[in-house]
Amino acid sequence: MQPDNRKKTTKMLFTAIKVIVTVGGLAYILNKIPFFDAISNWKPSALPWLLFILFLTVVLMAIQANRWRGLLLEDGKKVKFRTFYAYIALGYFFNNLLPSGFGGDAVKTVAFGRKFGNTANSVAAIAISRVMGLIAMFLSFFIAIPFVLIRYQVPAHYTITVSAVAILALVIIVGSLFLDKIKIPDKLVQKVPFLLKLQQAFAIYRSHPKAFWLSGLDSVWLQIVTIIIHYAYFRAVGIDVNIAVITVFTTIMVTFTMLPISINGIGIRENVQVSLYTGLLGIPADVVLASTLLSYLPLLFQAAQGAIVLLKIRK
Repeated sequence: MQPDNRKKTTKMLFTAIKVIVTVGGLAYILNKIPFFDAISNWKPSALPWLLFILFLTVVLMAIQANRWRGLLLEDGKKVKFRTFYAYIALGYFFNNLLPSGFGGDAVKTVAFGRKFGNTANSVAAIAISRVMGLIAMFLSFFIAIPFVLIRYQVPAHYTITVSAVAILALVIIVGSLFLDKIKIPDKLVQKVPFLLKLQQAFAIYRSHPKAFWLSGLDSVWLQIVTIIIHYAYFRAVGIDVNIAVITVFTTIMVTFTMLPISINGIGIRENVQVSLYTGLLGIPADVVLASTLLSYLPLLFQAAQGAIVLLKIRK
């Protein structure tokens, strides 16, 4: 089999696995909890909470735009803030169309780099942003987990998985700052000269610690907003869940949905949420599923903004 054909076959196989896991996960949870039983928990009283969620979604995207802009250092100051916000929205549009949570990052980074001539630094900034966001999420998890363990028995495999991914994120963020210390084979450099630019783009943050740590601060704010949004999902269906519990369970859910075995975590998200909130807290499964389904509302809102951006910059 030719290398190109082998790659295509492998890609198709992984896509098929993702489709099977996604469809299977949804079929399993909807077999246990009928869809109409879940959405019967959506009442008119949820509207103020939904509007609040949409407002926080805009805030979240604005913080992401500010973090990206700051990591581009002086070049970032040359571009208007609204442009960064627009490209963040564009990324969300593609995130919700491609079978990977990283598809939108690739699109917005390449599109931004081509327009403003700074692709390597843009790639590095987005990568740093992603990992810093994960570290902020894991930090909040380890702060909140002692308060949760006092009242609930969280299965060890959840904590072990989160801890393993947290360590991996730390290794990646530290390693990325010293990528320039790695010697890239000359043949590979000749074939992909962009790799050298990428090395330099990551390493530049060693001489700009302020921008690096400010991106970390933005990531903390992002995590706070994210936790509030997840809290609002439950309030929208009439349930008040402890913030520490929201923090821990949201981290567990996000960690599992990052695994590249489903389409954007669909099918896994719903099952993990029900397992945690129903299995450990005793909240009715149909209520948990109703709150989880609400999480697709801000995703649609973000994608709609991205579609408008795409129509404007399609040329």
